[in-house]
Amino acid sequence: MRAKIETKKYLFAFIITTLVFFGALIVSNKFSAQRIAEIKAIENNISMDILASETQFALLKDSSCKMIDHSTAFSEELSSLTQKLSYMEDSLGVNNPEVISLKKYYSLLQIKDYLLVKQVKEKCGVKPITVIYFYSNAGDCDECVREGYVLTKLRSEFPELRIYAFDYNLDLSAVKTMKSIYGVRNTLPALNIWEENYYGFKSADEIETIIPQLKKLHATREKTESATSTKR
Repeated sequence: MRAKIETKKYLFAFIITTLVFFGALIVSNKFSAQRIAEIKAIENNISMDILASETQFALLKDSSCKMIDHSTAFSEELSSLTQKLSYMEDSLGVNNPEVISLKKYYSLLQIKDYLLVKQVKEKCGVKPITVIYFYSNAGDCDECVREGYVLTKLRSEFPELRIYAFDYNLDLSAVKTMKSIYGVRNTLPALNIWEENYYGFKSADEIETIIPQLKKLHATREKTESATSTKR
């Protein structure tokens, strides 16, 4: 009798375990399918953003100086692409072949944008505020994540600031040429601001000290906001 009860207990436990296992498997597959669909949607959006960026390059190249909004006209899609690429890295991993391919294309777009900004500078006599940022996500740069957060914050605060972020270890000839031109060594994070290299983590205040225009923009905005609130 006791043997029958024990057998039933084990059988019941086996059934429960099996149901839990297959239930978890079904839920896992469902989430995986949703994740794949979400990633595909992101990829489609990235393709659209890339096309928009390339079209914008062509339009701005032939525009007169009067028609260009120097603060925001340069490929706003790149900021959107940065966020989407970061999502892809988090979802698929930094070593995923598709992610690496997208990162290479994105890096080329950034270089094209950088060259466009230089052309507009020569053509229109403006002095754009640009930062070239080299990082590594290979696990050998503890401060790169923090530096990325600082630069993202500054970019959102100052639309006039152009930040070009490159993976130092990316196997792409154009990125290697950028490193060679500016003499950037493998001491990361590394910032190139007006052809001067700065190594190690830099806070927002330190970057604003290196780029006095940012402090001026900050002061101007505070003055404008103060005047607006006084009128109210």
